[in-house]
Amino acid sequence: MALRRTPAPPKPSTRKAEAKSLKSAKAAAAPSTKRAAKKPAKPSLPPAKTHAVSPLAPKIPTDLPPLAGVRFASGEAGVRYAGRRDVLYAVFAPETQVAGVFTRSKTASAPVTWCRMQLLHGTARALVVNSGNANAFTGAAGLEAVRAVAEAGAAVAEALPSQVFIASTGVIGEPLPSQRIIKVLPEIHDRSAATGWLDAAKAIMTTDTYPKLASVQARIDGAKVTINGIAKGSGMIAPDMATMLAFLFTDAAIPSPVLQTLLKEAADDSFNCITVDSDTSTSDTLLAFATGKGARHQPILKAGDRRLDDFRQKLNQLTQALALQVVKDGEGARKLITVKVTGAADDAAAKRIALAIGNSPLVKTAIAGEDANWGRVVMAVGKSGEAADRDRLSIAFGPHLLAKDGQRASGYNEAKVSAYMNKAEIDILVDVGIGKGAARIWTCDLTEGYIQINGAYRS
Repeated sequence: MALRRTPAPPKPSTRKAEAKSLKSAKAAAAPSTKRAAKKPAKPSLPPAKTHAVSPLAPKIPTDLPPLAGVRFASGEAGVRYAGRRDVLYAVFAPETQVAGVFTRSKTASAPVTWCRMQLLHGTARALVVNSGNANAFTGAAGLEAVRAVAEAGAAVAEALPSQVFIASTGVIGEPLPSQRIIKVLPEIHDRSAATGWLDAAKAIMTTDTYPKLASVQARIDGAKVTINGIAKGSGMIAPDMATMLAFLFTDAAIPSPVLQTLLKEAADDSFNCITVDSDTSTSDTLLAFATGKGARHQPILKAGDRRLDDFRQKLNQLTQALALQVVKDGEGARKLITVKVTGAADDAAAKRIALAIGNSPLVKTAIAGEDANWGRVVMAVGKSGEAADRDRLSIAFGPHLLAKDGQRASGYNEAKVSAYMNKAEIDILVDVGIGKGAARIWTCDLTEGYIQINGAYRS
């Protein structure tokens, strides 16, 4: 997902202008005393699609522990489908700190552009997420739609639009029906509560076959704090973060600049290490919110503060758990593949080699067919563009050595390797024999299910 925070310069704005905008939004949301005009007929929406739950799906928790300073609710706006929960609304305590990393796509969505601008303020009061429409490649109208939703979200939260973060996921290139979202926000806000994490995770799903959520606890200065996270993602997943949304929440008191550093570190070792189909989305968004409403601890001023060691470790653990849930839900996936590369010129080179293997359709289809075709791994190493010693190259599938020193291993046993390939989780281990660089990435196999899901995505 190779997430990065490179905020575009925001348009000049003032608190006065925001207050005026907020007043207008409140007026628009207020009930009218005039005789109501005849309402237009509701658009006819197709029923929501469902897919068989991935065979790799983990046990899904029914909820996550409440987190001080965060309330949730979700609802049905009819963004694309009828009868589907498709809007998530979260409201945060005042002075909640925020950090974020986003797609590197040159065609980033309107919500990504908005979030990059608002991230400069460092605080958040609300989050609005919709599924069904990515609001990407929608021109000036897309940006205006984001602004309108932010103003409406600010009105019900009694906040400023710059404190409202927006994310969208779904079909690219279609106008966002923002008024449908705006219409349901007041009712959703009124139902917000400290519970309901599972419903929140369901509200942001698209082709996902199961909701993705996780929770960990950490200590800062002996004080116990909680980190909760939800995510979505199934296809268009690659290390430039993919069509993936992830939202992390903690009751720890961590200032925005410090949270930003911790988030980037965690993303690089988790979301930036997964790939389903090598396609990078326009909408990749990873946001972290720190309410500061949990157990009290001494102020944290620097990311290098050793008192953050446990928090940093647990944050990495959480993001890795969510990233694995995403790749296990790869569209049509039946097998989880871990690719580990050693002996490269450096860690960056090792990661590029690992991704060349993990993104190879020939490697992925061989795994789907339970064929230990290590020749395709050799091909992928060679095409990566990174230095490798052909005559020192070694390849293993799990505990089974297939190739050593540039040729098939003398002890290769086809029957044992074939039995290993029947497993749901496969490890590919490669040593390229020239240095000390190492990396690990996760991917999944490529099956006919991927074609079926994506061939019918807009139908």
